[in-house]
Amino acid sequence: MEKIDLKKDWKQLYQPSAKAVAEVDVPPLHYLMVDGQGDPNTTPAYAEAVEALFSVAYTAKFMLKKGPRQIDYAVMPLEGLWWADDMAAFETNDRSQWHWTMMILQPDFVGADIIDAAMAEVHKKKALPGLERLRFESFTEGHCAQLLHVGPFSEEKPNIDRLHAYIDERGGRRGKHHEIYLSDIRRAAPDKWKTIIRHPMQAG
Repeated sequence: MEKIDLKKDWKQLYQPSAKAVAEVDVPPLHYLMVDGQGDPNTTPAYAEAVEALFSVAYTAKFMLKKGPRQIDYAVMPLEGLWWADDMAAFETNDRSQWHWTMMILQPDFVGADIIDAAMAEVHKKKALPGLERLRFESFTEGHCAQLLHVGPFSEEKPNIDRLHAYIDERGGRRGKHHEIYLSDIRRAAPDKWKTIIRHPMQAG
């Protein structure tokens, strides 16, 4: 059984360079999503959201793999949209004011029926507080610029500034700061962490 890996199929979206900012067109894609607010390091809702996302994503994967269609695929990495009502909260790193949407991309062949069944299966097995906040919907990001950051999250700012400068020279930013976490931070050393930093661009 061949294993589908969307990170390889969509190299332009999930394998950017760390050396140069790249512009990409992101089509409408379907995600599992959970919204929340507060410091991701200390807010229980954040950990609950991530647990619910991965529990449903992996349950959907194994349902399809073992079902009549027998499709095997790699679960996609965790992604996050980040913003604040007062964007100065990012400059001052006041994480208590941060809003976030954590999400995991789903392949086209994973429909709402599969997600509903996976959520029901998870609900039977686990009492996950984040499960009731989970939703499945299409998200359209459009034209963006992105860059790969290698290293701990605390050292992202120079690359974020570099990305913002690139975009602001070409019409300015729109939408929300987007990060894609390619590494398993439980296993990899912080200096090896790989994070895609993406931000939508205004139409030129």
